[in-house]
Amino acid sequence: MTQAFIVAARRTAGGRRNGRLSGWHPVDLAAQVLDALVRDTGIDPAAVDDVIMGCVSQAGEQSTNVARNAVLASNLPESVPATSLDRQCGSSQQALHFAAQAVMSGTQDVVIAAGVESMSRVPMFMPSELPRKAGLGTCNSPRMQTHYPGVEFDQFTGAEMIARKYGLSKEHLDNYALESHRRAANATRGGRFEREILPVQMLRNDGQMTGEQHVSDEGIRFDATLEGIAGVGLLREGGLITAATASQICDGASGVMVVSERALRTFGLKPLARLHHLSVLGHDPVVMLEAPIPATQAALRKAGLKIHDIDAFEVNEAFAPIPLAWQQALDADPARVNVNGGAIALGHPLGASGTKLMATLVNVLHQRAGRYGLQTMCEGGGMANVTIIERL
Repeated sequence: MTQAFIVAARRTAGGRRNGRLSGWHPVDLAAQVLDALVRDTGIDPAAVDDVIMGCVSQAGEQSTNVARNAVLASNLPESVPATSLDRQCGSSQQALHFAAQAVMSGTQDVVIAAGVESMSRVPMFMPSELPRKAGLGTCNSPRMQTHYPGVEFDQFTGAEMIARKYGLSKEHLDNYALESHRRAANATRGGRFEREILPVQMLRNDGQMTGEQHVSDEGIRFDATLEGIAGVGLLREGGLITAATASQICDGASGVMVVSERALRTFGLKPLARLHHLSVLGHDPVVMLEAPIPATQAALRKAGLKIHDIDAFEVNEAFAPIPLAWQQALDADPARVNVNGGAIALGHPLGASGTKLMATLVNVLHQRAGRYGLQTMCEGGGMANVTIIERL
């Protein structure tokens, strides 16, 4: 079987809600990432066989195949097709899997996997809440209710359930959040994100350029303290999780270019990493966010690797209990997990987070001269993707 390689990986710096990236239409924001990947590789834009783009809230400005619209807004020719997909928070990680599978099948040679989410302009839950309020129904069908009677599928409830299942106190969660900010701040000060971040011009609300570039993640609290984090109010009475121990609402776009061995030779490309393993697993949809644990265990078995063979992990920080429970269950070295911070500090732009984390993981492996990197994230509906790469 043909192997698949990553030859370029880019992301925008995260923008806070109504912050530095909120002036950008998400289609135009994503288009800049597509252009950057082509520019970084020097490849003929017409050689791109497909663009696969993750996006969770496919409504309004992100509706009607946001991926194709991003191609039409980019410098890619009209001949380049594109499709959009939704695997909830793992959408662009799944886009990467589909891109790699297309290349490994031998049917395509150059595929861009990407993601975009403007949570300022297309708020979370908008695609479900607007129809519900208009009396047009919800996604919870009669047969689903038969299978899960009386259940309200809710990620916040799931996160609380995981915290209690793994014996995590509020103090554990607060300390983890502080460490996320500290690691992200240190990575930013040390220039460790520079290779992956695509500078983006800032726009005013009227669409005019401000003359400033957005080059660093806006959500990082460089002066974060444990006292400040601990003082944030609980999201639910009697709960453990606060806004400070949950991922930040974020605007952003990201992408990676995946190519075959033939494309490496044809275009003289230098691979950054080889896709070593791809898998996805369904799990309990009520607890919902625990799936990265069994998914990682299954992925390591299939790949013939042990947890200690992995040099760097990116485990999405949807809520602090998720990576903490994952570390505990798998006996993973915390010093190798989210070494540059995670979504608690950097933001979680939903459909863009998958290839955002991959850009970081590739970068971390090269900076630390590691061999294997593993990425996973919890996803709505109780699923998790796992990707293992080998640095080249």
